[in-house]
Amino acid sequence: MTEVEFYQLLQRYLDGRATPDEQARVAQWYEQLHQADARQPAPPAQQAVEAAIWQRLRLPATAPAPVLRVSRWRQKPVRWAAAVGLLALALGGLLPYARHWQAAPSTATGWTRYHNATQQEQVLRLPDATRVTLQPGSSLRYAGGLAGARREVYLEGEAFFQVHKDPAHPFLVLTKQLVTTVLGTGFDVKAYPGSAEAQVAVREGKVAVQPRAAAQLDATPTHPAKAGVLLLPNQQVVYSVASHHLHKKLVDKPLVLVPQAFEFEERPVAEVLAALEKAYGVDIRYDKQKLAGCTVSITFYKESLFEKLDLLCKSLGASYSQADTQITIHSRGCQAAPLPSG
Repeated sequence: MTEVEFYQLLQRYLDGRATPDEQARVAQWYEQLHQADARQPAPPAQQAVEAAIWQRLRLPATAPAPVLRVSRWRQKPVRWAAAVGLLALALGGLLPYARHWQAAPSTATGWTRYHNATQQEQVLRLPDATRVTLQPGSSLRYAGGLAGARREVYLEGEAFFQVHKDPAHPFLVLTKQLVTTVLGTGFDVKAYPGSAEAQVAVREGKVAVQPRAAAQLDATPTHPAKAGVLLLPNQQVVYSVASHHLHKKLVDKPLVLVPQAFEFEERPVAEVLAALEKAYGVDIRYDKQKLAGCTVSITFYKESLFEKLDLLCKSLGASYSQADTQITIHSRGCQAAPLPSG
């Protein structure tokens, strides 16, 4: 095989287009290269090439062991020089095709894999019509065309899912830390390698989340796992890798779920709070007796939920706090302005 033919073979292998026989030939070539004495450390140049290869492949850690293995290389000068030359040719020659390769799936070994190595988010359409917006540096994989009783995908990094509704086949997103199960809805999952936290935020519908360790894969939003939590729109759960604790709370920027008219002229405060609850799907608690006689004139525009609450509380001389997914208004009540003397 000439260098050009071998370069083309490596390119097909990295693109996921190599035949089983070609995959075996690449594996055999690598086996011949790393039969060296394992006691001798790899030279810096070799380490750099290995790092470059894995930076391009970026396969999820939970994936089956890839056919391509890079460990110890034979130290003979001629063999080493040839290996570096061929790999440099392959890595350098693939650069012009990087955008095409990064956006296209690899289907080697029965798995379909996507890795977004660009600087922009990539929109994918899965076989079940689910849309996935994959963030830069993130990877997604699944097997068997999502066929079976459960539609399972494996994520490393961050992605927004718009899952095609299919109650008979739950959709599961598995990361190293969490298992997220839906029947059909929109939500975001963030779980980067080495991060101290992982989180799931819901835009619409219901999502069941549980720790990956000892997860109940048959759990659903209708029948969530005992160790899991159920999330509604504008809610998120943050998982601490250190404490293995799931903390449920509101998302940082809740979206308007049900549009409301936010113009109030001498209206009861209870009416304003009810409109905010309905618009954002949040639970707002307050002392009904203390605020029973309070009215307010206020107009909201494009402020976030928390900015609206800040403005309302400022006009009332009140404050608010947040615990989990609940907001509490703290007020001493409304007092009528004193009548002028004389």
